[in-house]
Parts: sequence; structure tokens; C-alpha cells
Amino acid sequence: MNIGLLARIEAKPEYADKVEVMLRDALQLAREEEHTVTWFAFRESATTFGVFDTFEDEQGRSGHLQGRIAAALMEAAETMLSSAPDIRPVDLLAVKLP
Repeated sequence: MNIGLLARIEAKPEYADKVEVMLRDALQLAREEEHTVTWFAFRESATTFGVFDTFEDEQGRSGHLQGRIAAALMEAAETMLSSAPDIRPVDLLAVKLP
């Protein structure tokens, strides 16, 4: 894996629990994505969440951005998020996996 995405997600306080459930449920969708190597969802604070995922190549990353997880996140942005998700491409410099 050479590249990734780092997304920061800010939920409206009244929707924070629903955003958490949405991210937990997205794990199954990530498992179904052939080109997503690793996928992590996390919570930073009561309303701040994030996703970090990795890919072997740009085709995998682009495919992920066009996939079901991204679509669900953009749909949620209209009602459950304070603003659109901040999604940034990253280049991996070093990786340690089990």
C-alpha cells in the first residue's frame, strides 16, 4: 500500500450518535471493496470523527471515492454534519502492520 485518504468529519451534536453508527456500519462496506487495503474509523471527540484508509494505487483510491461509503457520507453531510467532510489524499511514508 502506497497511498491513502484521511477524512475528518464534524457531526452536529444532535447527530453524533447516528454518525458513529453510520461509521461502524460502513465497516462491512469497506470489507466489500476489493481495492481498499485497510480502513479505520475513529472518534476524536464528542462530535469529531475520522476515517483513514489505504490503497495500492490511485485507481483503488479513486474507486473508493466513488463508492458506497463516500456516497453515504455525502448524503449524511446535508443533515447530520456541521460541514462537508474534509477528505485529503495522503502518501504513505512508512507502514507497520501485524
